[in-house]
This record gives sequence, C-alpha cells and structure tokens, in this order.
Amino acid sequence: MCRKFEEQGVDWVCQDGLSSFQQVVGFLSVGRPTLCWPRLREFDIYPKTIQDFQVRTLAGAVVSILGFLIMFVLILGEINLYLTIQTDHELSVDTSRGEKLQINFNITFHAMPCTIISLDTMDISGEQHIDVHHEVYKQRLDVDGNVILLLSRACLNVTNGSGDFTTLRAHAGFDAPLTGGECGSCYGAEESPDECCNTCDSVREAYRRRGWAFVNSDGIVQCKTEGFLLKMQEERHEGCRVVGTLQARLTREQVNKVAGNFHFSPGKSFSQQVGVHFQDLLVLRKTDYNVSHAINHLSFGRKYPGRVNPLDGVVRICEFRSAMYQYFVKVVPTQYQYRNGTILSTNQFSTTENTRQLEGFTRGLPGVFFFYDLSPIKATLAERNNSFLHFLTGLCAIIGGVFTVMGIIDSTIYTGTSSSRCFLL
Repeated sequence: MCRKFEEQGVDWVCQDGLSSFQQVVGFLSVGRPTLCWPRLREFDIYPKTIQDFQVRTLAGAVVSILGFLIMFVLILGEINLYLTIQTDHELSVDTSRGEKLQINFNITFHAMPCTIISLDTMDISGEQHIDVHHEVYKQRLDVDGNVILLLSRACLNVTNGSGDFTTLRAHAGFDAPLTGGECGSCYGAEESPDECCNTCDSVREAYRRRGWAFVNSDGIVQCKTEGFLLKMQEERHEGCRVVGTLQARLTREQVNKVAGNFHFSPGKSFSQQVGVHFQDLLVLRKTDYNVSHAINHLSFGRKYPGRVNPLDGVVRICEFRSAMYQYFVKVVPTQYQYRNGTILSTNQFSTTENTRQLEGFTRGLPGVFFFYDLSPIKATLAERNNSFLHFLTGLCAIIGGVFTVMGIIDSTIYTGTSSSRCFLL
C-alpha cells in the first residue's frame, strides 16, 4: 500500500506487514522524515541498511573482539607516547671560549694501596694545576674488596710543583713530623745553611731540587719517624677506591677546557721544569705493579636525563707484571634545555682504549691514564611534549585504521565462507 504526502515533501511511502522502505527528501536517518534540500542525501557516504538485512556471524564476532583489543593496546601506546618527554637533537659549531671542564670519577684499584697512588693532571698548555686543590676521597679496601676505613677526605698527591705529600701522609695515618722547633737535616741537599727538613717529604723535595734520586729512606730519620715504608708494607695487600671531582681550590673553577690528561699511578710525582712531568718510583722499591681496576663512574660535567657514560662499569684485570692502561676520550660539549626553559651546559663523551705491557720502566709508566680532547661540535638537546592535536590525530588514525582493516578481514572471511557453501551445494 502506497500513499503520497506532497504537502510534506514526501515522494512516496510503501509499507507491508514485514518491512518498510521510506524514501524522503532530506532524510538523515531511516524512518524520520526531515524537510531539507532535495539533493542533500546524495552526499551521504554512510549508506544505511535495514536491520532485517544485517547478518551476524561467529567469525565477525571474533574479528570484532580482536579489533577492539588491538585498538585498546594501540591507544595505550599513543597515550604513553603523548605523556613521554621527547628530546630533539641538534648539532652546531662550539663557539664557547674560556670555559672550565669538570671531571667526576669513581675508580677502584684492586691491588694498589691508597698510600702509593698518585693523581696527576696536565693539559696541552703545560698547566699542571699549580696550587690547585682537588676534592678527592679514598677508601682502603681489603683483598676481598671490603672497606677497611670509612670514606675520608684526602688530597691525593696532585702534581703542583711543590711535591707536597703532607695530606697523603695524614690520610694514611703516619706519625707526626718533627716538632718543637727542631731543625731537621736535609742530608746535604739543603740550599742554605739555615734550611730545615722536618718531614720525609721535605727531604725528598730537597733531593728533587738537587736532581738527586731519593732511593733509600732507611737512613732518613724523618722517614723512619713517619713510618712511610712500614706503612707501605702494612698496606701492600690492600686495594683503594678513589672518588672525587677535579676542581680548583680557591675559585672552585674546574680544569681548563682544553685537551689534556689525568692519570692514577704509583709513586711520587714532581716537576723538574715547566711542562715536564716525572714520576719517582724508586722510593717504592718495586718493579711491578698490579694496576687492575674498575671504573665505577667517569663523567665530564653535570648529569642530565638520558646521558650514557660508556666507561661506567668497565673492569680491567692486569695479566702482566705491570701495565699501562690508556683511555682516549673525545668530549662533546652538550647543552640540555628543559621544558621550563632551564639550560644546562655539560658534556658527553665517547672513548677508545689501549693496554701496554711494561717490562721495567723502559716503555712507559704503570697506571691508568685518561687522555681527553674537546670536540669542535656542540650537541644541543631540547625537551618537548607532543601536542594535543598530534595526540588526537593519532587516536583517530588508530580507530579508523583498525576499524577499516578489521572490516576488510571480516568481509573477506564472510565472502570466502559463502563461496565455499555455494560450491558444496
């Protein structure tokens, strides 16, 4: 049965007892006549079907559930990506000048006692950090690596032109030097008749100025009083953990931002002339040194999020009587910018290494050496978050993409099963 409704803009309506089909000008949904432009329905890209003609299958249900699970996982990943801080990287020429370089280290020597370890620094300008104080801490370790003494502050034997061993001796627990106004003998090395040598170090320094080798300290009263050799004998089976930051004593400035090196080695360090560095090993009365070590931490500058220090956790066991470990470090100036606008100037680095076996002292000095050089390229890292518009676009892409792909899969399965049934019939 059909009836016309010309006054309402309806072309025609047909009804029967089972289903109904309505064609109305401007219909936006089935069964709801709406007065609109006559040809607006031609732009509808979502055609509707009568519910009676829809077919639901078990395969379609499985595909739908799988699609929702995939959609859920992808949406969680998109949310996590939106909340995660992204970092943009940029390279440029480093034009900074006159800056200082901060070096942080934590190194364990398994078979070298704290008494004999010397820390020295130099750079290509010849500067040996004269009258510079380094914040260094030492821990005595037993043969099993357990701490013998609590962490205590001590200035290691830092080459400063004067060869001052006082702080090292104080840390090791040596007896007090000559006091009470006594004037100790320099054993022929004094430069003037009234010069006094009240400590073993002052005698050693007087010998250094004369260019004499300080070989035997058994006949030196000051050395006997301080028990230097006795202390070395007591600690000969110990190890040492050295922790610190290289920085200036008065201005708190770091070492110059130029290529240079710092190294840990046994013996007494001194400088005979500007730019020339010497290590006196005769006083230790040994020809072989086990310089096995573990680099717990080594960095240049302050820490920033995501920084990787390639030498952290490196362990090297010395298999020779004596060896020289060399680490060649390329330091890259780095500027890290936080989201709030704070800028942190620091460094990152890459490294290569080399090990040299030593026989006597003819080919090098036993110890651990770090040679660093500055890269002319600066890396700039800037934090950022993904925009909300980007997040919304990602969500739409996930929902639309999964819905479309699952629809194609369901349609393929349904078509295949229908064709197979027709073939069997």
